[in-house]
Amino acid sequence: MNKVIIFSAPSGSGKTTVVNHLISTMPNLGFSVSATTRKPRESEVHGREYYFLEREDFEKRVRNNEFLEYEEVYSGIFYGTLNSEIERLWSLGKTVIFDVDVIGGLNIKKKFGDQALAIFLRPPGIDVLMERLRKRSTEVEHQLQMRVEKAQYELRFENRYDKVLINDRLEETLARAEEIVREFIGQKP
Repeated sequence: MNKVIIFSAPSGSGKTTVVNHLISTMPNLGFSVSATTRKPRESEVHGREYYFLEREDFEKRVRNNEFLEYEEVYSGIFYGTLNSEIERLWSLGKTVIFDVDVIGGLNIKKKFGDQALAIFLRPPGIDVLMERLRKRSTEVEHQLQMRVEKAQYELRFENRYDKVLINDRLEETLARAEEIVREFIGQKP
């Protein structure tokens, strides 16, 4: 049976770090690259971090039912998972791992049911989250405020996930994430 693993968290919680660690230590995982209408950051590459699409192209793909799920995460900025990405990874014999926003994660879980393990990664507190976002230096202050408000909203959904993992000490978080994923896919350490 093809399986999927979903990692969701408020922005700045560390989900990309956790997912990258899992991919580097577990070669049977395949990262699902999401599509977005946002512009790439300086170091980002089309097809590696995201499939960067123009809004018109994104909307055309929505009309053609090419997305497993999609959402307008921020005003005018869409993110989504292309069905073709899941099929590509499964055809390679991989368990698909997602790094997606909270609502997208719940939508994926709903579609895959028991084939999916949904993990909510949370920061130890909003103050810690704010500090992490400031250190990233990718947003100006009003954008930080928007992300924190969104995080407070997203934290209300953690109880709808299969597992909740608090990212307080990174090494412990990485070890626990490995344990949870290995158990789900039936892989020994």
